[in-house]
Amino acid sequence: MYDLPYMQVITPIPMHHPSVCSLRRHLLVVVSALFVSAGFAQNSPATAPAVAGANQYKVLNTAQFPGTGGLDYVFADNDGRKLYVPRGTDVLVFDLDTLKEAGKVPNARSHGAVVDPKSGHGFCSGNPVVMWDTKTLATIKTIQVQSSSDGIFFEPATQRVWILSHGTPNVTVINPEDGAIVGTIADIGSGNGVAAPEQAASDGKGKVYIDVENQGSIAVVDAKTLKVTGQYDLSSKGTTPAGLAFDVKNGILFAMCRAPAPGTCVILSAADGKIITSLPLGGGSDGGVFNPATMEAFSSSGGGSGTLSVIKENSPTSFEIEQTVATKSGAKTLTLDTKNNRVIVITTEAMPPAPAAAPAATASASAAASPAPAAPALADANAPAGGQPGARGPGRGARGGRGGGPAFLDLIAIGR
Repeated sequence: MYDLPYMQVITPIPMHHPSVCSLRRHLLVVVSALFVSAGFAQNSPATAPAVAGANQYKVLNTAQFPGTGGLDYVFADNDGRKLYVPRGTDVLVFDLDTLKEAGKVPNARSHGAVVDPKSGHGFCSGNPVVMWDTKTLATIKTIQVQSSSDGIFFEPATQRVWILSHGTPNVTVINPEDGAIVGTIADIGSGNGVAAPEQAASDGKGKVYIDVENQGSIAVVDAKTLKVTGQYDLSSKGTTPAGLAFDVKNGILFAMCRAPAPGTCVILSAADGKIITSLPLGGGSDGGVFNPATMEAFSSSGGGSGTLSVIKENSPTSFEIEQTVATKSGAKTLTLDTKNNRVIVITTEAMPPAPAAAPAATASASAAASPAPAAPALADANAPAGGQPGARGPGRGARGGRGGGPAFLDLIAIGR
C-alpha cells in the first residue's frame, strides 16, 4: 500500500467507472488464484469423497448363471486358477480370473470343495466324497464316509484333506494321492454333546484350529496324531462361531460369531487362546478369511441385504473395522483370490416367472382347437416349501445342494 500525502483531497470515483470495473476484475482473478494455490479447491466437498474412496473395497465384477439347487461353500484354487461352487448334484467350475464357466464335476452333491495342489486332485464334502482330476474334471473315485459331511479343508503340513461333519466322527482325514481314509476324530468338542465343526485353519506346522458352532469354542488339534490338544472358550465375547480367519505370521485367530447380534468377531491368540478384543460385524457370519498381503480379515454375512466386514490388523494388538461392504442378500460364504486380492462371495436369487402363452386370437379359433395351456411358472427360489432356498432365508439357498428350485447363481468379486 502507498502512503498518501497528508490532507490530500481524493475525489471519489463512481463504482461504474471503467477503471473501477477493471480493478474489480483483476482482484477476482488474484483471489481465485490464492485459493487454488492454498489447496482449498482440493478439499471441497465435491472432491473429498473421491479421494477418500479411492482405496475402498467395492464390487469389481459379477456373473450370473441360471440353474437349480442350493449353495453352501465356495472355494478358490489359487494355483489352478479355478473357482469351485457345489450346487445341486454337481460341482460347478469357473475361471477364477474372469468368473466365466469352465465346466463341472457331475454327480457330486456336496457342501464344499478343496484341491490338493501337489496331486492335482479335487474333493467335495458329500457322502460319498467325490475325488476328481482338476485338469479334466473327470471323477477318479468316490469315497464313502461314516457320517454326513459339511465343511472341507486341506491341511498343508500333512497334505491331507479333512472332511468336517456335525455327526460322529466330526473329522474324516483322506490321503489326496489315492483317496484312502487315513484316520478320523470322533469328537473335537468339549464333551457337551456332539460338536458341530464349521471352519478350520492351519498354522502350516501341524496345528489345526476348528471353530465349534454349537459350543462357542475353538478346538486345537494336532494334525499328525489327530488328537484334540486344547479348547479355546469364546463365550465371554461371542457365541455360535461359523467362520474362522487366521493370521499365521502373528498367530492371531479371528472367530466370526453370529452372536451377539448383529455379529461379533472375537480376536484371540492362537498360542494360548487369550482373547485380545472383539469387534461388531455387519451381520451374522458364515465364513471368514485372512489376507496376509493386506493384513485384513474378512467376514461374510448373507443376512438382510448382505455385507462383507473388513477388519484391519494395524498390529498384533490393534484392530479396527475398516469397512462394511454391501454385497447381496444370501451372500453368506466367501473365498480369497490371492493373486488379485479379491474376496468372492456367492448367493442365489429368484428367476422371473416364464411368460404365459398368448390367448387364442378369436372365439372361432378357440372352438376349433383348444388353446395351448399356459407355461407353468418357475418355482420361487425364496419359497420355503420343498427345501427351497427360502428355508434358510431369502436368496440364501438350501445347504449342500439339497432342494432349491430354479434360481440364478450370483458370483460377486470384491476388491479395490
